[in-house]
Amino acid sequence: MFISSRPDSWTSPRAYRDASQRLAAYGRIQPMEQPSLLERLLHRR
Repeated sequence: MFISSRPDSWTSPRAYRDASQRLAAYGRIQPMEQPSLLERLLHRR
């Protein structure tokens, strides 16, 4: 049997955060792969 002083994540889940709270804390979602220089130059917003 394993005993830890830290509570298990299953018994104490993280508090709910809506999308606006996540955006304020961490900023925009970034892509997994950074676009190449050519892709960045041709990308229109």
